[in-house]
Amino acid sequence: MEKVTPFLMFQNGNAEEAMNYYTSLIEDSEITTISRYGANESGDEGTVMHATFSLKGQEFMCIDSNLKHEFSFTPSFSIYITCDSENEINHLYEKLITDGQALMPLGDYGFSQKFGWINDQFGVSWQLNLPK
Repeated sequence: MEKVTPFLMFQNGNAEEAMNYYTSLIEDSEITTISRYGANESGDEGTVMHATFSLKGQEFMCIDSNLKHEFSFTPSFSIYITCDSENEINHLYEKLITDGQALMPLGDYGFSQKFGWINDQFGVSWQLNLPK
């Protein structure tokens, strides 16, 4: 086995928008590869056939699904970020909650200084933690 990589499947043609958004929020992050569907291929022309991006060195893969499914993202799988400062956790929470949904609003739950769990505007779940 070479490695294990989280894989995100977007159903609304917004994989590239999500990657751009995530890499703009998190330092040392980048889109590393992207290939798009062309004319007369199985997906909508210009949408993401396959892409890779990294957030702080963690690689992810993603696609725009050309099939509609009865499922989407679930909070039971989330991207967990350990923050270094209160400013950092506040900033990320504020950006990721925009047009999203709070599952656990940013606060003190006893197990860390500050914690928040949200679904972002794309439906991806994030846990943000500022350790004690």
